[in-house]
Amino acid sequence: MTEGGLALKDMEVLEEDRLCGKWRVGCGLYSYNMRDVFTWRLLKTIVMGQVLSLLICGTAVSCQYLADAGVDTPMLQSFLNYALLLLVYTTILSTRKGDRNILQVLKTKWWKYLVMGLADVEANYTVVKAYQFTTLTSIQLLDCFVIPVLMVLSWFFLKTRYRLVHFVAVMVCLLGVGAMVGADILAGRDQGSTRDVVLGDGLVLLSAVLYAVSNVCQEYTVKTLSRVEFLGMMGLFGTLISGIQLAVLETHAVTAIKWDFHISMLFAAYVLCMYGLYSFMPVVVKMTSATAVNLSLLTADLFSLFCGIFLFHYKFSTLYIISFVVITVGFVMFNAVPTYSALPESGSSEDDPAEVFADPAAESSSDLLLSPGRDPPRAETLAAAL
Repeated sequence: MTEGGLALKDMEVLEEDRLCGKWRVGCGLYSYNMRDVFTWRLLKTIVMGQVLSLLICGTAVSCQYLADAGVDTPMLQSFLNYALLLLVYTTILSTRKGDRNILQVLKTKWWKYLVMGLADVEANYTVVKAYQFTTLTSIQLLDCFVIPVLMVLSWFFLKTRYRLVHFVAVMVCLLGVGAMVGADILAGRDQGSTRDVVLGDGLVLLSAVLYAVSNVCQEYTVKTLSRVEFLGMMGLFGTLISGIQLAVLETHAVTAIKWDFHISMLFAAYVLCMYGLYSFMPVVVKMTSATAVNLSLLTADLFSLFCGIFLFHYKFSTLYIISFVVITVGFVMFNAVPTYSALPESGSSEDDPAEVFADPAAESSSDLLLSPGRDPPRAETLAAAL
């Protein structure tokens, strides 16, 4: 072999070693350079996930205050959220032209968004209804069922492929939930009812399945179409479905509300938190995945408990801190290693200013590492130069 051939071979080996050193997961190894794992993208993912948890915490605190004031209208609260989505995003969708206009979307995909809206509305309703029949502990534990269901649905419908470390990360997160539930039991916070535990537990499981269906549909829509289309259709069909259920189930409860400034502000706080959650969650889903987002949301109960320590005088337990740390570690583990998905990310963010936080122009690590038949960009540059 000539000197030039040896030099070329050495350059190829060095390039391969360099790429393997930087992208070890792409080479099938499970030892990572910590500098490459804890990236700015991962930090943004963690922070954005905790913002979602804080928004859920806001809805929980406002709901607690409404319950203390004798207001029990979960469907009215959902209706107001969907109505705000309708006012903002459905209006934007109606101003679009061509195939992206709301009329064209309804002509071709109305039944898909109807199913998505129905799953989302009923998921919210069934989990609230479950509190009448079973305990808080059962709800906290069984609600985690959404994560394995999401992984199964993503595997079959989104063609997502997980590695062993992802399953380990999920188990770590669930251990954190177990620590939180244990702290609740020790603190005597096993609230709720035991009137019909079987029915209540069944409602929680049904809610988890419906949430999983809604989240998988959301991930597909925001990654292949657009965030505005998803939220516009969710606002339209969510308002329609929740409005019908509101008229059927809560007319008496709504008329019994004694409206004043305090009650109005609590409703406004709840609706704004839910609106922020629904508007921001697609951004995080597009950046990561529905499964990763739901793992980050496991800390929402902990934020609610921390608020409860100051607002409702809950008893503090060190297990709450341990639970938060364990869940965060599991979430970092899950996001540190990319998953492969055959889902084409062709959605446009030109009309979605909020998606700038997700850095849609940058290719994800899963695209670089695991896309079949694709070489890393620097390897292509080297080959072209040679």
